[in-house]
Amino acid sequence: MVYDFHTHTVLSDGELSAVELARRAVVNGYRALAITDHAALGSLERIVRELATECELIQKYWGLIALPGVELTHVPAAAIADAAAKAKDLGARIVIVHGETPVEPVEPGTNRAAIMSPHVDVLAHPGLLTIEEAELAAERPTYLEISARKGHSLANGHVAALAIKAGAPLVVDSDAHAPEDLLTEVFAKTVARGAGIPPEQLRAVLQGNPVALLGRLGVTVSA
Repeated sequence: MVYDFHTHTVLSDGELSAVELARRAVVNGYRALAITDHAALGSLERIVRELATECELIQKYWGLIALPGVELTHVPAAAIADAAAKAKDLGARIVIVHGETPVEPVEPGTNRAAIMSPHVDVLAHPGLLTIEEAELAAERPTYLEISARKGHSLANGHVAALAIKAGAPLVVDSDAHAPEDLLTEVFAKTVARGAGIPPEQLRAVLQGNPVALLGRLGVTVSA
């Protein structure tokens, strides 16, 4: 089974509607899909409202665990806590933050601000992660993403090494913007292995951690 907590639709810069994205995810063997379109304070209400409606339809008829969410993207670091809290108040089931990737000019301090917010669930592609931030993520805990996305994946090895050293939880996400970006079970395992995750930890990263995260989000499943 595939768990993916980071995808995009036509509501931001993705190519597919939410229902088409979900249908393709079902065919790829997904068990859970979070739809997390790019958002900031001005677009939160619209995105969360529309995705909540679509995810209810998806889950009712296809049985896929479908979570409406947002990716707070290039939000000023000092505003992340308030934006994440507002997203949850509006009904977002999951909030992720666009981390300090090596390929985009994300404001320094974003990784730490995301980790410190109790309303942020996943720090996406946090490529410029420090050991201090990884240790904070382990304490909270905040889930750190190993990304299948081109560019963002350049720092996967660095993120994995620090997370393993600190004991921070990792998940593998697609950051899908197009149908070909979606994960399969085999590809998710390949991405994890390519990041340097030891064989004995693959099951935890690909199954155990996603199930634990879902539990924190109020969804009970067995690994």
